[in-house]
Amino acid sequence: MKTDVARIAVLGASGYTGAEVVRLSALHPNIKVTVLTGDKQAGKNFSDVFPHLVAATNVPKLVKIDDVNWADVDAAFCCLPHATTQEVIKKLPSSLKVVDLSADFRLKDPAQYAECYPPSPSRHAGPSSSLDGLQHPPSRPRQRLPAAAPAAAPAPAPQAKLILPDDILIDAKSGVSGAGRSAKESNLYCEIAEGINSYAVGSHRHMPEIEQGLSEAAGAPVRISFTPHLINMSRGMQCTSYVKLAPGVTAEDLRAHLAATYEGEPFVRVLAKGAIPHTRHVRGSNYALMNVFPDRLPGRAIVISVIDNLVKGASGQGMQNLNLMMGWEETTALAQLAMFP
Repeated sequence: MKTDVARIAVLGASGYTGAEVVRLSALHPNIKVTVLTGDKQAGKNFSDVFPHLVAATNVPKLVKIDDVNWADVDAAFCCLPHATTQEVIKKLPSSLKVVDLSADFRLKDPAQYAECYPPSPSRHAGPSSSLDGLQHPPSRPRQRLPAAAPAAAPAPAPQAKLILPDDILIDAKSGVSGAGRSAKESNLYCEIAEGINSYAVGSHRHMPEIEQGLSEAAGAPVRISFTPHLINMSRGMQCTSYVKLAPGVTAEDLRAHLAATYEGEPFVRVLAKGAIPHTRHVRGSNYALMNVFPDRLPGRAIVISVIDNLVKGASGQGMQNLNLMMGWEETTALAQLAMFP
């Protein structure tokens, strides 16, 4: 295992996912943050932008991307908006290892990307590396894989033909941090407090990403019904999926298969029979909890999974990728348990 110290740039460090990368980097013995960018916050100390990370005193001030000296960087985390990332990455030195948290490298089909993320940029980035324990079990080699939004009907189910691919319904609920840090009227306290808010009904941009991952697992096209909801909490994501079981398969068969598939996976836990996953049990951690329940409708099952959207859903998964890319232990800087209460 390599133990060299890598010099890291965090592009878009003034956003929530960028802050999480810096927080995790402070726990990493092989990382030295040498560059932080945030064009609107350039010139500021990082602790002025994120006072809760005041102890991160050895990180540099924020600068504009155009002012970065790439000779001081070995790897970069891109925590930038879609369409921005690919324009930045194509200008980076080819020697850099890059972990991207945007949507620019998820979809294989340029037309689908243009439909989901208008206006379409001048070029389509195509798929890139991503590690997602919810999508790709440890039995498959760690390779360059297209990222996908975490789905509660994970890939091993259609891959093993345990569920029918033509009847998957996903109800997803996410904390407000998933919408980013920029000021938006729809994210104001009075707009989201004391209620639940559905959005992008029938047209959410993550649907093609989920379908792409599930289709690869099933070996045939998979279409889903997916509805996201914004919840009055800072972080966390829960996906409740309703699936139709293959003939002769029970909900317990599905649970047992997932448990066996993810045995040994460092951050995915299939809970004991009957235990319900809760977002508060993964807050601040890189863990994903899931379980399977029989539906009262014959031949159907309910799969529930939870993650912290900023850690396992973004920066933690990115750190996991970097560990693998650099030859470090996969769990480095990510083993902290959830914060509760």
